[in-house]
Amino acid sequence: MADETTDNGTPAPHPVPHALTSAGQGAPPVPPAEPNPSRWGRVDAEGTVYVRTADGERAVGVWQAGTPDEGLEHYARRFDDLRTEVELLETRLASGAGDPKHALSSATQLRDGLAEAAVVGDLAALSARVEQVIAHAESALATAKQEREQARSAAVARKQALAEEAEKIAAESTQWKAAGDRLRAILDEWKTIKGVDRKTDDELWKRFSKAREAFNRRRGSHFAELDKQRAGAKARKEELIAEAESLVDSSDWGPTAARYKELMSEWKAAGRAPKDSDEALWQRFRGAQDKFFARRSAAFSERDAEFAGNAAKKEELLAEAEKIDPAANLDAAKAHFRKIQERWDEVGKVPRERIRDLDGRLKAIGDKIRAAEDSKWRRTDPEAQARAAQFRERAEQFEAQAAKARAAGDERRAKKAEEQAAQWREWMEAAENAVADR
Repeated sequence: MADETTDNGTPAPHPVPHALTSAGQGAPPVPPAEPNPSRWGRVDAEGTVYVRTADGERAVGVWQAGTPDEGLEHYARRFDDLRTEVELLETRLASGAGDPKHALSSATQLRDGLAEAAVVGDLAALSARVEQVIAHAESALATAKQEREQARSAAVARKQALAEEAEKIAAESTQWKAAGDRLRAILDEWKTIKGVDRKTDDELWKRFSKAREAFNRRRGSHFAELDKQRAGAKARKEELIAEAESLVDSSDWGPTAARYKELMSEWKAAGRAPKDSDEALWQRFRGAQDKFFARRSAAFSERDAEFAGNAAKKEELLAEAEKIDPAANLDAAKAHFRKIQERWDEVGKVPRERIRDLDGRLKAIGDKIRAAEDSKWRRTDPEAQARAAQFRERAEQFEAQAAKARAAGDERRAKKAEEQAAQWREWMEAAENAVADR
C-alpha cells in the first residue's frame, strides 16, 4: 500500500523492524543502501513513488520533501531494513540460537507483507530469501519435533524400565535395606526425567507408586513377623538364662557341663531377640556359664594337685615293689606285694594320663611274682611227674617188643615196635623237660 505523509508533506516515520529491536549484541551491521535505487523504482512528476516488480510497477508512496533521488533513497533504506531483518533471521537459524517457531512466524509475516510493502528494491530476490528462511525454519521445526519425540520416547522407555524394576523389587526382593535404597534412587531419577506427556506419565507413575506401596507393605509385614519372632526368641532366651543361672552352683561337673553345652545349642536355635535387648541377654547367659566353668576350673585345679600328689605316692610304692625278689623267698614276696596293693588302693586317683603307666608298672611286678609261683608249682606237680614215668614205661615196653621180634627174625615187627618206642620216649622227654623248666 502507498506510504502515508505528515501534514508538512514529509514521509511518516517507518517503524523499526521487530528483528532489529530484538537483535541485541552481535547483530550484523546494517548494509549500505542500494547504490542505484533507480534500478528498482522511480518518482513521477506528481511525487508518486513506484517500485518495479515482475508484475509491473506498484505505487508505494508519495514524496514531496525533496528531490526524486532523495525520495528513492528513502524508500531504498526501508527496503534495506526489511533485508536486514531477513538476514538476522537467517543468521539466528544458522547458528541454532534462534527459535524456529518465532523465525517461521516472522518470516511468514514478512512474506505476506511484501506485496504491499512501501519499499524500493529487489523484491523478487528478497522474497526468495524469505522463502528460504521459511523453509529453513520449517525444517528446523520438523527436526526439533523429531528430537522432542525421540526424547519423549526415550523418557517414556526409561520410566517404563524404572517402573518394571520397581515392580520386580516389590514382588521378589528380600534385601530390604538395599531394595528400599534403590526405590528411593529410582524416585530421585524419576523426578529428573522430563518430556513425557501427562497421560502416559500419570499411567507410569501409578505403576511405580503401586509397586512402591506393595514393597512397603511386604516389608512392613516382614518386620512385623520378625518382631513377633524376636519377641518369642527373647522369651525363650530368658528361659534358658533362668536355667543357666540355676546351674551355676552345681558341683556335678560332668552332667552340668554337658547341659550347658546343650543350652548353648538351644540358644543358637532360638534366634535373635530384639536388637535393644539381645546383647544384654547374651551377657547374662554367658555370665552364668563363665561362673560355673570358673568354679569347675578351680575345682579341677585342686583335684589335679591332689592327683599329682597321689601319683608321687604311687611312684614311691612302685619303687618299693620293684625291689621285691620272689626267687629269694616267694611267700614273703607275695605277702609284701599284697600289702603294697592295699596301700596302692588307699592312695586314690592319679592324673588320667598317668593311669596306664603306673598301673602297668604295678601289674608287671605282680606278673613277675605270679610267674615265679607258677614255675614252682610246675616243678612240684605229682601228676606231671607220674605222666613222665608212664611215658618212660611205655617206651621201654615197645623197646622190649622190638628186641623180642628181632630175635625171632621178624624184622618188620621189630622196626614198627622201635618206631612206637621212639614216639613214647619223645613224649617222655617232653614231659620231663616240662617238669625241669618249672
